[in-house]
Amino acid sequence: MVVHDDEGSNAGGSVGGSLLDEVVQDGARRMLAAALQAEVAAYIEARSGELDENGHRLVVRNGYHVEREVTTAAGAITVRAPRVNDKRLGPDTGVRKRFSSAILPAWSRKSPKV
Repeated sequence: MVVHDDEGSNAGGSVGGSLLDEVVQDGARRMLAAALQAEVAAYIEARSGELDENGHRLVVRNGYHVEREVTTAAGAITVRAPRVNDKRLGPDTGVRKRFSSAILPAWSRKSPKV
């Protein structure tokens, strides 16, 4: 439901930005969250058959990273990226493998287009 009043209108230059900007940022936040969830789900599903000696999966979800702000073309949005616990070891090095998001790299704080 949309309510039109003087306080919430786009006219008047409110300090917090316009209602349109808020809608765009909320949509961008939701789309980014959904894309990150789908990326993690696909990564885990592709490795679901890899089990340890006790029959437990080696790649599982593990909560979320700390919230961070990312600057995008839609403005600054807060992101909580999902975490993955990957217990697999590299065959040559013996070092644990890690999930790295192609959508939102760990070091990313702004979109390349900004």
